[in-house]
Amino acid sequence: MIVYHGSTVEIKSPDLNHAKRFLDFGPAFYVTSFREQAEHWARRKCSRVPSSSAPVVNVYELDDDLSAFSVLRFCGVDETWLDFVCDCRDGKDVYSAHDAIIGRVADDDVFRTIQSYRQGDITKARAIELLRFARPNDQFALRTSRIISAKLRFVRSYEMESVA
Repeated sequence: MIVYHGSTVEIKSPDLNHAKRFLDFGPAFYVTSFREQAEHWARRKCSRVPSSSAPVVNVYELDDDLSAFSVLRFCGVDETWLDFVCDCRDGKDVYSAHDAIIGRVADDDVFRTIQSYRQGDITKARAIELLRFARPNDQFALRTSRIISAKLRFVRSYEMESVA
């Protein structure tokens, strides 16, 4: 399967040294099967790093036979996904038993809904209802160097037009 990673640089050999802790599925190397989503991430990262020249999308082949690894898959937006994302974003270690975690992205629009839920402005049921209508997306959080080295192969990268 072809997957993408948006960045400000070419990443031929991903490592976990740059992984941020308070993300949807905890610290990991994140990829998506949606090229447009990776391009959006690349533009966003580039706009936050003044010294970067242009957004870069890295293209990889992910071997989808992950049977030798511990993989947590969320098949949609439900209470389990919502609780997991909230726990990860709070810094709780609910992810370390897994080599990879696969599921939907809590992007800006989704995150606003999650924040409304966490602040008590909407119920969990209403949050899930709203989140089910978010545009299709996915993310593969590759959490261990073992799964990255065994299952992810760099194909190429391409530079996008610079962010103005």
